[in-house]
Amino acid sequence: MILVLIGYMASGKSSLGKKLAEKLDYEFVDLDDFIENKENASVSNIFKNKGEIYFRKQETLYLKELLQTKTNIILSVGGGTPCYAKNMQLILNADNVKSIYLKASIPNLVDKLIKKKSKRPLIAHIKTKDELTEFIGKHLFERVQYYNQAEIQIITDNKTKKEIVEDIVLELF
Repeated sequence: MILVLIGYMASGKSSLGKKLAEKLDYEFVDLDDFIENKENASVSNIFKNKGEIYFRKQETLYLKELLQTKTNIILSVGGGTPCYAKNMQLILNADNVKSIYLKASIPNLVDKLIKKKSKRPLIAHIKTKDELTEFIGKHLFERVQYYNQAEIQIITDNKTKKEIVEDIVLELF
């Protein structure tokens, strides 16, 4: 089975994906890392040198490749992945795939992202907590229609990673 973790940046897709993979004895794959490996360039360099359209085309190509994997994997996709090129439909229509939306509130996301702003090119330019709250609110409003199509939704606010992983496992089995 392939479990695809979707959600906004800082919702825990990578950190929870690793813990879930460990618990289920699955392989963990981060789509951005997979793309960087295949393209031999960082995501930020791909964006800078080849543009977003090129990146999104490659993202869809590699997503399709991973969704055809026959091994058990936890696949963490970028926050924007479900929103482009009918990627959410690819995920929903793929055989032996379950999609899981890690749903975090705007205040929760702001608290996590305010500390990591410099490592996130999309929000590095934002100066204040109020501006970040507004940015995330608008961005999430655009993306939530895709995220909400996931087969499983897990609310992550005020829970430990261990509790969230247990919630996912209970939903799956």
